[in-house]
Amino acid sequence: MNIVAIGGGTGLSQLLSGLKQHVRTDAPSRNWPDTLSIHDLTAIVTVTDDGGSSGRLRDEFQMLPPGDIRKCLVALSEDERLMSRLFQYRFQRGGELQGHSFGNLFLTALTSVTGDFLEAIRLSSEVLAIKGRILPSTMSDVHLVGELENGTLLFGESQVGRSPLRISKIAIFPERCDPLPETLEAIANADVITLGPGSLYTSLLPNLLVNGIPEAIRQSSAVKIYIGNIMTQPGETFGFSAADHLRAVIEHCTDFPFSYFLCNLTPISVSQREKYLAEKAVQIEIDMEEIARLGTSVVLKDLLAEDQDKVRHDPLKLSQAIFELVLSRTNREFYAGPLQSQAVSL
Repeated sequence: MNIVAIGGGTGLSQLLSGLKQHVRTDAPSRNWPDTLSIHDLTAIVTVTDDGGSSGRLRDEFQMLPPGDIRKCLVALSEDERLMSRLFQYRFQRGGELQGHSFGNLFLTALTSVTGDFLEAIRLSSEVLAIKGRILPSTMSDVHLVGELENGTLLFGESQVGRSPLRISKIAIFPERCDPLPETLEAIANADVITLGPGSLYTSLLPNLLVNGIPEAIRQSSAVKIYIGNIMTQPGETFGFSAADHLRAVIEHCTDFPFSYFLCNLTPISVSQREKYLAEKAVQIEIDMEEIARLGTSVVLKDLLAEDQDKVRHDPLKLSQAIFELVLSRTNREFYAGPLQSQAVSL
């Protein structure tokens, strides 16, 4: 299969770390579709970050923010390799170095040496021997603009992500920005396209506001999967149900260009619930009837990472669920699973 994964932040890197386990460089199996593997894996990454180390480097060197790119590079590398650990190393002291990660500085230095951010990503990919390809959603210098429910405007991803009130809509500035030709080609050739998991307004929707990307997804014959978040986020999606997330995508793209909505069905632990509730975040309600009214098929699976303080998707469970969904689509039948009767039939 050729897979295109769209997103940003921790959510995309979690997904990629699971998908890379299925990437193979030898000839495909003759037993397909009984055994699926990934021939080409492409990550399309948001580039609106303007906070922290990425924001400082973006302002000082007039380059695209490297942080989310760095996370994807590490996720697609061999985890036990020294270089991947080095790319994640963050300086805890050192004056101007404090707060920067080595990987961000490496990408910045390579961009300065080559004069090309894309070339810097390619060379870094070779250094880390990653299993896949990473593309920015656009090479334009774009920023987020968020509008709150009370009409207040917030400029910049760091401001939008810390919003004290619910966001009603976002836009990118400048509004007119184009994707790379390689991005549109990857989407056109994809067998599977995923969006998420990740922060709705700061990691996912910015990619869909780039000119031509939603249209390319609609025109693709791929299996298109939106991966739902497990928890709400204070400000960004406070009080949002699963259907509310879908409505936000529809409002920003005029429709919902994905066929399936993949959701976690496993409750989080009591300790996790109490911790997140103190931060004004709760597990997202899967409101099946409302989702069905939006015309989307729901797939419910256990996607929760076990024995973790933070609520995260399990990378291997997530990649396996995607594979099972592709197989069920191929075989024209749905696989059995807990609470499956609640899901919309595929």
